[in-house]
Amino acid sequence: MNLSPVDKGIKAGFARFLVIVILGILSAQTLYAEEVVDKPKPDTYNKLKVFSEILSLIESNYVESVESDAMIDGAIKGMVKALDPHTSYLPPVNYKEMQVETTGKFGGLGIEISIRDGVLTVVSPIEDTPAFQVGIKPLDKIIKIEDESTLDMTLQDAVSRLRGETGSPVNITIFRESFKAPKEFTIVRDIIKVRSVIKKRYKKDIGYIKIRSFSKNTSVDLDKALSDLNEEGITKLILDLRNNPGGLLNQAVEVTDRFLNRENLIVYTKGRSEEQNMRFTSHDKVAGVSYPLIILVNGGSASASEIVAGALQDLNRAVILGTPTFGKGSVQTIIPLSDGSALRLTTARYYTPSGRVIQENGIEPDIIIDRTPVDELDKEDENEEEPKEKIRLRRFLREKDLKKHLKGKTSIGDVEQESEEETADAAAEAAENVVNEDLLKDNQLQQAVSLLSGWEVMKKMFKNLQVPTSSSDSQISMK
Repeated sequence: MNLSPVDKGIKAGFARFLVIVILGILSAQTLYAEEVVDKPKPDTYNKLKVFSEILSLIESNYVESVESDAMIDGAIKGMVKALDPHTSYLPPVNYKEMQVETTGKFGGLGIEISIRDGVLTVVSPIEDTPAFQVGIKPLDKIIKIEDESTLDMTLQDAVSRLRGETGSPVNITIFRESFKAPKEFTIVRDIIKVRSVIKKRYKKDIGYIKIRSFSKNTSVDLDKALSDLNEEGITKLILDLRNNPGGLLNQAVEVTDRFLNRENLIVYTKGRSEEQNMRFTSHDKVAGVSYPLIILVNGGSASASEIVAGALQDLNRAVILGTPTFGKGSVQTIIPLSDGSALRLTTARYYTPSGRVIQENGIEPDIIIDRTPVDELDKEDENEEEPKEKIRLRRFLREKDLKKHLKGKTSIGDVEQESEEETADAAAEAAENVVNEDLLKDNQLQQAVSLLSGWEVMKKMFKNLQVPTSSSDSQISMK
């Protein structure tokens, strides 16, 4: 519909009036808050007047005609961009897309991204997704999407550009510390189906559970995995949170609760308003498992993963092994708006039970072990005189596997015999060796398994330690 110049002027004037009214309300709230804390009052009214003047000048004098809606949307985006990387304005289409993310099935590349030090950064790729398969890694810097620079690009804009029709390719340019120059990756978009929990077993009695992300069914899937491993006779557990970008807060609390047997504070939040100050504790609805526990983390462990690791570390319930986590410990509240859009607003920070701030600091592991890439492990093998495959096999072979080995006896004076039990053990060991190939590729997992393998031995040793009883003994032990 064509509007007369008068009608256009009225419409533009009305838009400016609405902007001034809305921003005036916000500024009044800001001024009130500032009065409470006795801070100098900025001249907000004059700033809003300048904003209105600029809007009017652009509408009447810019080289091309511009829509008022587009200008106001741009102003809102600029306003939230002045805050922090996780605060963003979500237009109606983007808000609908965001609501799909936590259902466990969504379209895209399979990466969690954030803005770190002003640069679009990969938090972690999700396993078995297009991004993971082409070799995208945590802390990769995305400097271009197609041919467009990501500098000054908002997080939401980046997400919108990375998503698209299933089966369509997108080119992203990555810079990694180990690269001499940026490298372009072509990734084909796909429907991302997140299987949040997977399980395995090592060394007969060591359970392994990997949580890839915290979606709405994670705690239920964890219960099933724990039940299955319990039936297999595990007595120790490894919880792998590496490259887990986080997800739902309630699921992080539920997962932590599975490893606690009494009421404990898990995490709390603190913001400017009283309603943002919340405490989340364990409960007795589900009996927590009491296995010795090691949690694996790395630079790709963020948000909900850091809540779980930080809580269980503070409560002396788990040993944390790996490298420092990402450090994303802020709370985002999604506030729906009247036109179907929403504001994703940072409203609080997360704190571990002991009061540690997760934001920026991350979680420091109890045992720091860097992940050694598989190709570097292979290079170490190649430096040996024996062929690589022979060295790999030697890690599994024992004396009894060698040709013409000397037979042993059950005890001195016994005759040689090979029981059915020994045959069954040999078969089980052979099957276990297949699973243990994982350990050759993952030195962090290997260390966790080794520590848990010696758990009972260490417990016996500490139980046998004598506590000093005399004053002289006490003085000696203190020196």
